[in-house]
Amino acid sequence: MNALLFTVGWCILLVLCWPLALALLVLAPVVWLISLPLRLIGFAIGGLLALVKSIFYLPARLLRGSPKRACTCC
Repeated sequence: MNALLFTVGWCILLVLCWPLALALLVLAPVVWLISLPLRLIGFAIGGLLALVKSIFYLPARLLRGSPKRACTCC
């Protein structure tokens, strides 16, 4: 969906101001390449925060014990 919106927006920009549309066509991959390491850092920080959360919740999960299951087969 993002690619479709980008394409439609670019076509409108091409009709209105073609030099700006051509500059956007050249600069869009450059901006994507610059933002790619930031996205990878974001994924790494998200994973690290999930690890810290699971470490903090581990004592509560251990003290809670296993859930009681009702035997429906007998």
